[in-house]
Order: sequence, then C-alpha cells, then structure tokens
Amino acid sequence: MSFLIPAQIQFDFDVLKDSFSWGSVKYDLLKLLVAVVFGAIIGSERSRHGRAAGMRTHILVCLGACMTSMTSLFVSDILSQQGDVLRIPAQVISGIGFLGAGMIILKSNNVITGLTTAAGIWTTGVIGIAVGYGFFTGAFFSVILFLITITLFSKFERRKRLAQVFYVEVGDMYQTNRVMNEISALINSEFSIRTMPPRSEKSGNIGLNVVIERRGDLTVEEICKIKDIVFAIED
Repeated sequence: MSFLIPAQIQFDFDVLKDSFSWGSVKYDLLKLLVAVVFGAIIGSERSRHGRAAGMRTHILVCLGACMTSMTSLFVSDILSQQGDVLRIPAQVISGIGFLGAGMIILKSNNVITGLTTAAGIWTTGVIGIAVGYGFFTGAFFSVILFLITITLFSKFERRKRLAQVFYVEVGDMYQTNRVMNEISALINSEFSIRTMPPRSEKSGNIGLNVVIERRGDLTVEEICKIKDIVFAIED
C-alpha cells in the first residue's frame, strides 16, 4: 500500500532535514529567546505599574508574533511553498487589536484607562514579528524607544493634567474605611474615591480609585505611608 502526498504540499525531505542542522536550530532558538527577553523587558515595566497585562502577557504576545514570522519563512524557504511571507504576520497585527481593546476601560468617573497598555501590547507584537524575520536591530531600538516613551513622557503628561488619578491597593479590605478617611485627610480639593477589584488579584485585597479634581501636592509616597496600603501609583 502506498500513500500519495497531494501535489500542493509536496516538498523535498532532504531540504527539510537540512533545516534541522545545528546552525539553523541555533538561529531559530536565538530568535525565540530574543522575543522572550524583549517581551519580558516591556512587560516588567507594565507589571511595575500594576497593570493586568504584565510580563507573562507581553512575553506570550511577542513570542507568538515571532513564531508567525518564523513560520512564514519556514513555509516559503524550507517547504518551497508559494505565498506571501507577510500574510500571516499581517493578520497578527490586526488580531492583536482585539486583545488591546480588552485592556481599555471607561470608568464611572469618565476616566479612560488601558490605552497605553493596549498600545504596548500591539507594539510588542510588531517587535516579535521583526525578531522572527531576523530584524534584530530594529526590534532592539524599538524596545529602547518604547521604554523611553513610557517612562519619560508619562511624567510630562501627568504635569499637564488638571486632575490627579491614583490607584491604591489596600492589603486588608476590613481596613478600607479607615484608609479612605486617611486619604481624604490628605486632599484639599474636591475628590472621589471608588472601590474596585484589586489589580494584584490577591484574596483579601481591595483597590481604590482616587480622583482629585484639581492637581495638588499629593504624592504616591505620602499615600504609601498610610498603614495597610500595599501599593499605590498615579495613573
């Protein structure tokens, strides 16, 4: 009994065997490791700010995007199949938009959050695609510029805002009222405080969304001095 391979998927098994040479494997492994490292660098910055899409999410996005480029090149160069090597990665760029949309939240106080994280997820995917094609230089400098943008320019944006928005996480939900009262004592203008699920997702913790109508002198450091506050950041 013999089996026939359809003509459209026939390929040279000797060529396929050559693709598993040590040199080729090392290059493929290098791409995947670089994608993991770049995703971890970007994700660690988001994790430090208490975002839901942290290190693991960015690593997986960058790694998956990298694999789409590598798969396209494999099909074209190794399997000798005709097609556009940019087709699959192009679908990733548009598909990540749905993942990013899930990061954007309109809060009850008309404050939109998650835009930067959504843009970061999309950028991480593009960086992964570049790594998959072997464009290491562009991917590296994109990571550097991403970190500069996300850290340096965020300070300028905060200074220009009329309102201050803080996310505060309380380590003991039974102390929430006391913590809210102590935060209120530090604020000299109109404000609102709303409870929300903790970003850390730790059992027993509770999050507070603090919105001050006019920017004042209140800092994260002052808020963190309050007992039972485990985390605080200015959004």
